[in-house]
Amino acid sequence: MSKLNRDEIASGLSRVGYVADGELATAISLMAFLKRPLLLEGEAGVGKTAVAAALADLYDTRLIRLQCYEGLDQSAALYEWNYQRQLLAIQAHQGRGAVEIEGEIFSEKYLLERPLLAAIRQPKAPVLLIDEVDRADEEFEAFLLEVLSEFQVSIPELGTIPATTIPHVVLTSNGTRELSDALRRRCLYHYVDYPEPDREARIIMAHLSSIGASLALQIARMVEAIRKEDLRKVPGVAETLDWAAALVGLNLRDLHDDPEALHDTLLCLLKTREDRTRISPEVTERLLGRVA
Repeated sequence: MSKLNRDEIASGLSRVGYVADGELATAISLMAFLKRPLLLEGEAGVGKTAVAAALADLYDTRLIRLQCYEGLDQSAALYEWNYQRQLLAIQAHQGRGAVEIEGEIFSEKYLLERPLLAAIRQPKAPVLLIDEVDRADEEFEAFLLEVLSEFQVSIPELGTIPATTIPHVVLTSNGTRELSDALRRRCLYHYVDYPEPDREARIIMAHLSSIGASLALQIARMVEAIRKEDLRKVPGVAETLDWAAALVGLNLRDLHDDPEALHDTLLCLLKTREDRTRISPEVTERLLGRVA
């Protein structure tokens, strides 16, 4: 799998339902060849997380996800001890020596793997998704950099645990804060933008086999026009797919067939009261006029 070229990567991703552009396919190909993490940056909803899921399908391997958030610490990301079971074991072994009990309770069967430790202990290299790394604190980012550089974990009670396999690492960032230069240097980089209408139409058809090419392209062009409006929350690809599914469910073959129903179903795209107000029936009609 690591020897696949860009075209083979793009073709393989398409087979598992992800329509990638040439630059992303190149980045994934180099990621596998150079064995480097891939940092995907872009607005929320453009399909960054879906890349990792598609890679896991393509490689036929496990997807392990670490969801980052403010205050995320090492124990939640790496490992923890099962304190409840340890306490029960201590109670069950009362009367035995302290050293003997300690050796028992700090053993593998009481270890709780968290995503980072689980990722390096798989018999087959998994895809490790470190999602929204920009939401984690800078201290955690520094710790993460060390783990990704060494691919081994030190557990005081057990010693150093080297990687069984090196995972395929995908990091995503929505740009809520600037990432460190050290992390960026460690990774390959690709900016994921909203897809052009032609590619978004292919994404729609990849997920909705019953939709026609003409309607899929109309939907993609309409969504592109809506994204250019002054919105609080720009709809992502997932919202496009929801809207397309709704229109197919209404048996629409052309967006011009039922403008009223089209406007009513925009609730699939517009997720705030302000945006629903901005895209009035009159605005919908104006935008629809641009769609062939």
